[in-house]
Amino acid sequence: MRAARINGPKQFEIIDVDIPAIGDEQCLIKLECWSVCGSDIRHFYDPVFPEERYPLGVGSPCHEAAGTVVESRSDKFKVGQRVIALPNFDGTGAMVEYLSTDSGRMVAVPDTGDLTEWVTCQPAGTVIHACQKAGSLLGKVVLIVGQGSIGLSFTAIVSRSGAKQIIAIDPLDYRLGYARKFGATHTINPENTNVVEAVAEITKGSMADISVEATGYPDGLNSAFKLVTDMGIVLMFGMQGEYSPHREFTPVQTNLLHQSTPTIIPIAASRSADPISHIEAMVDLKSRGWWDPGEMVTHRLNFNDVKKAHDMYEKREDNIIKVVMTS
Repeated sequence: MRAARINGPKQFEIIDVDIPAIGDEQCLIKLECWSVCGSDIRHFYDPVFPEERYPLGVGSPCHEAAGTVVESRSDKFKVGQRVIALPNFDGTGAMVEYLSTDSGRMVAVPDTGDLTEWVTCQPAGTVIHACQKAGSLLGKVVLIVGQGSIGLSFTAIVSRSGAKQIIAIDPLDYRLGYARKFGATHTINPENTNVVEAVAEITKGSMADISVEATGYPDGLNSAFKLVTDMGIVLMFGMQGEYSPHREFTPVQTNLLHQSTPTIIPIAASRSADPISHIEAMVDLKSRGWWDPGEMVTHRLNFNDVKKAHDMYEKREDNIIKVVMTS
């Protein structure tokens, strides 16, 4: 089967590997679509690792994929069923033609509809998980730093969950356009606006009840701390830390924490004890028309265009939000 892997800085290779075997309570899925996540770029494609670390794992770093079950050793899933599938933590990613994974890391999707849109329920589902951690959003002021696909998912979901004000921040105007479409009440471009002054004006000096860091960059994290109200909540979604280029640790302005003493909630949905219920919830919500995260898919490419897909995402070409590859 075909598989992709990173074999050098900003380089992919397509290789041929054996179709994996499955064990008890596992399924073999013939994947049909794969989506690029911002964390793939930030922590695996963009950094330059020591030469001995290459190539990275087969199929890495992809973790957003969907396809059809072709072999099952689980009572939960049958052959022919369409699913979103998360790879196991075994060093193999999902950028492969056939994926073997545990049934507890799979989510059934309806037989109808475009699978390239259903696959977006995986990233959007992780936002459901984060919002559940934050508690009720009714009447709250929610601020989201970053309006990539995760930030936009936050904007769409919190706007449908009763937030009073949704403040979206991003340096790219086209992303802010999507934010307004998805329900933001206010948008701020930090390239031409003093963000602290703007948020203070919007909130009449109260700042945000909940701030969300959805960039994975230190400046984004410190902005989330700076713009939250006293004893508010900071959802730390963007993955910071050791994989970031040129640094091992993330610099944090700790004085901001002493000033507002927020509750900080780190989010890592895929590593939680239950990695799928939030994705199932998003599938159900999409099914009944609550919100369709497939609206974020702006580009569709072929499996063999994996490098092009990552380059487009990294360079923010052609007003890209979400790129999905198909077989």
